[in-house]
Amino acid sequence: MHEQFKQVGRDLFLQNAVSSHGGNISVRVGDRIHITRRGSMIHNLTENDIIETGLNEDDSGIALASTELKVHRGIYKSTTATAIVHAHPVNAIALSLDQDVIVPLDSEASYVLHKIPVLSAEHTIGSEEVMNIVSDALKNYKIVMLRGHGSFAIGNMLEEAYQWTSELEVAAQIINIVRSAGINVQEYRKDSDKYEQW
Repeated sequence: MHEQFKQVGRDLFLQNAVSSHGGNISVRVGDRIHITRRGSMIHNLTENDIIETGLNEDDSGIALASTELKVHRGIYKSTTATAIVHAHPVNAIALSLDQDVIVPLDSEASYVLHKIPVLSAEHTIGSEEVMNIVSDALKNYKIVMLRGHGSFAIGNMLEEAYQWTSELEVAAQIINIVRSAGINVQEYRKDSDKYEQW
């Protein structure tokens, strides 16, 4: 498990999807959660940076667990996910500041993600409000954006949740390049007018 955490943490950092100590990742095993330590260096995780605690109840691990533990717990209780990646992808965050939904322009992200809802919360870090809105949205999506903060992606394993995170950031980067270059996009996808309704 440590190797999976280490690899995903490093890849998130290399993709500019987190800062040195940003983001958090977790895996659910039965009624236990393995989650990154509060303030850990996501790109250089050691075995001591993975904290085990309860899904439903606090125990000794709670003091060291990520500040987003409440959100991870809520997601696990509301979905069938067994892995979560929470990241701060730069291009996606930029788009979230003025979009209510991110609709990819590229073929791959269109096919894989369709659209990514952008959610708003007054208290964006580890709050009950975030837990409720993110958990609810992830019943219908693989990944969601919290405006100005970052993404939450779910999967059956960390690699899958990372895939959606990576896919979102590449799609957001393409959108930002197209916007900044003033490119007039020629639509090439069948039924693209329905993408925002998916």
